[in-house]
Amino acid sequence: MNRKVITEKIVFGLFRLCMISLVAIVLSLLGHITMNGLPVLSLDFILKPPEGGMMGGGISSAIAGTIMLMLLTVVFAIPLGVGAAIFLSEYTENVDPRLIRVIRMAINNLAGVPSIVYGLLGLGLFVLFLRLRFSILSAALTLSFLTLPVIIATSEEALRSVPRSYREASLALGATKWETIRNVVLPTAFPGILTACILGLSRAAGETAPLLMTGAAYYLPRFSGNIFRQFMALSTHIFFMATQSPNPELTRPIQYGTITVLLLLVLTMNMAAILLRSHYRRKLS
Repeated sequence: MNRKVITEKIVFGLFRLCMISLVAIVLSLLGHITMNGLPVLSLDFILKPPEGGMMGGGISSAIAGTIMLMLLTVVFAIPLGVGAAIFLSEYTENVDPRLIRVIRMAINNLAGVPSIVYGLLGLGLFVLFLRLRFSILSAALTLSFLTLPVIIATSEEALRSVPRSYREASLALGATKWETIRNVVLPTAFPGILTACILGLSRAAGETAPLLMTGAAYYLPRFSGNIFRQFMALSTHIFFMATQSPNPELTRPIQYGTITVLLLLVLTMNMAAILLRSHYRRKLS
């Protein structure tokens, strides 16, 4: 057998082994979590607030806090992120290309910054400087900063993937540049933009460090709905149960149940992104 063919088979075999190992690790982790978490899940666990100083009850306030946090993050991050992506993709013809390269490089670098750095930024800027206090508003603004690089970069790629001929045809028919972007470019790029937004929010849903530094509380049995007050979230609830519980063994089922709920939330968001993207792609084809 040819030496090149043997080398290719060995390399492909190593790649296949890496893929199988990765899938096996992920499935084993998910299996361990779900086997311990699913027996805990019930309507009482989801709908009841924590009780007995976090030693019993449910996680309703943590679920409500996470949902409110995601809604506020959507309000702040998506308009800014998509707007910045539209500018970088459509309105930079007369801007120095070197400046645009620097901006794109900065956005890509910001996407890799550790989340605790964003937590320090939120603590200094929103909590202390703007005096928004430890609150769900400070946390949502911090998560908006964290998700912006992902939303901007991915949305810009979706916009740039729209064929140039679409824009030229619209302009040739007498449409203005903004009408072309609004009626032609954005609908075509919408599946990619939607995916970028949901994936960015999925990452934000699992963050812990920024929330600890901007407003997450250890124990709040009732969610007030006031954006200027502290809150509970699923990710921080897991952290507190694992590290600060007076009896970790007793609260272990609560930990597994909360992890399962958080995983289901993130998987639901990712599945929604896949289904919506497929739906709109079929609609456009």
